[in-house]
Amino acid sequence: MQTSNHLLMVEPAAFGYNRETAVNNLFQQATGENLQEKALAEWNGMLDALRENRVRVTVIKDSTHPPTPDAIFPNNWISFHPGRYILYPMFAENRRLEPKKLLTSLELITNAIEHKTDLRSYEQAGIFLEGTGSMVLDRAHKIAYACRSARTHESLFRDCCGIIGFRPVIFDAIDASGQAVYHTNVMMSIGKSVAVVCLDAITPGIDRHTVTTSIEASGLTLVSITLEQMHAFAGNMLLVRNTADACFWVMSDRAYQSLTESQLQALSVDGGFIHAPLQHIEDAGGGSARCMLAEIFA
Repeated sequence: MQTSNHLLMVEPAAFGYNRETAVNNLFQQATGENLQEKALAEWNGMLDALRENRVRVTVIKDSTHPPTPDAIFPNNWISFHPGRYILYPMFAENRRLEPKKLLTSLELITNAIEHKTDLRSYEQAGIFLEGTGSMVLDRAHKIAYACRSARTHESLFRDCCGIIGFRPVIFDAIDASGQAVYHTNVMMSIGKSVAVVCLDAITPGIDRHTVTTSIEASGLTLVSITLEQMHAFAGNMLLVRNTADACFWVMSDRAYQSLTESQLQALSVDGGFIHAPLQHIEDAGGGSARCMLAEIFA
């Protein structure tokens, strides 16, 4: 099944601009004061919007010590699959503290899952794969998409695909400044019948052809977004299900407002829309709605 009806969110306690991740996340901006207070308000707004639409959310709370400014983005260090959960090696040293602090709060969920795969030992070798930030999963067709970056190492990506039984599709992608896109999930999202992709970011030629061919062969309608829309986090959306099995695309206000009427119409085939203001989280954290949500499949 492509969509999850159970999400994990981490309530931030020390949100802020993370200099360790900013070295290769060009979506981040060192700006603003009282970021924790502002981010918490935005986080609560998104949580309320999800619950108002009857989406099941499990919440765990971060702590202030040691400070983990990106704990609001749990999808990078853990992913869930039927009968398995995976822990991932993180690029930034201060992000490696997140699972050490937060895993015990998830024991009610993880203890019921038969298989655990812990890839964090790769951190010592400088090999990284940051969960469903690095990988965009077409769970229905068992295909994983990833763009190479300092946070997404091809060899480990292929190994991980072998563990979960997915076919790997690897490619290069660059942002508007010509730098590698740091995470695949800022430029791509897969729904039930629709795939959102920033084709302009993918290297022309073989890579772009490989991605489009794979999407079309899966029977998905390709909705192409521009580089400008990608930088408005229009690629960082997630299709989720509520308790009544109704589906919704979850995204930020900025992302929603960047989309055209024809794009929204194409997306609406898969579900409605849940969006909320996430400006401070996006600007300082360099991630948006999808990064804030870890899908639970047990």
